[in-house]
Amino acid sequence: MKTKVQLLREEKHLTQTELAQESGLSLRTIQRIEAGNIPKGFTLKTLAKSLNTEPENLIATNDNWSIIARVKLINISVLSSLILPFGNIIFPAILTYKTKEPEAKELGRNIISFQIIYSFILATLLIVSPFIQKAFSIQFPLFLVVLVVLKSINVFIIVKNSASLNQKSTLYIKLKNSFL
Repeated sequence: MKTKVQLLREEKHLTQTELAQESGLSLRTIQRIEAGNIPKGFTLKTLAKSLNTEPENLIATNDNWSIIARVKLINISVLSSLILPFGNIIFPAILTYKTKEPEAKELGRNIISFQIIYSFILATLLIVSPFIQKAFSIQFPLFLVVLVVLKSINVFIIVKNSASLNQKSTLYIKLKNSFL
């Protein structure tokens, strides 16, 4: 999702460098703000003046926060797979279907697409692991190792996506093309 600063800058047909020069701020500051950092104080007033707008117009509205909150809920609902098989697809799909915001729907579809691929890989490896165990005469149950490792990776991805939603208002791990 683009920030309001980025949208206004592009509307004025300015590059980040040009906005930095016009506002007197560093290019790095402009890049950080467009990456999701919220401008405050002098920086906020200077940017607003350079973009011919009010400072309030550069700060995310409650609408943006409600979209991010909805996507966080969809993302966290993936954890239901720890209790219910395919809960990582079912619950996010229900929440995505019920949401009204197009941005939240798009990010929800991305989460679901990733979880479908993850579930396919998990199922395939769980089916194949007993054959590998037998072929290599492994004494411990290999499917448990596969299950624990892949579930841990999925939890890590959920945490990284949540952190990225807080900081940048976008998913950390997403597919280039969602197939939903």
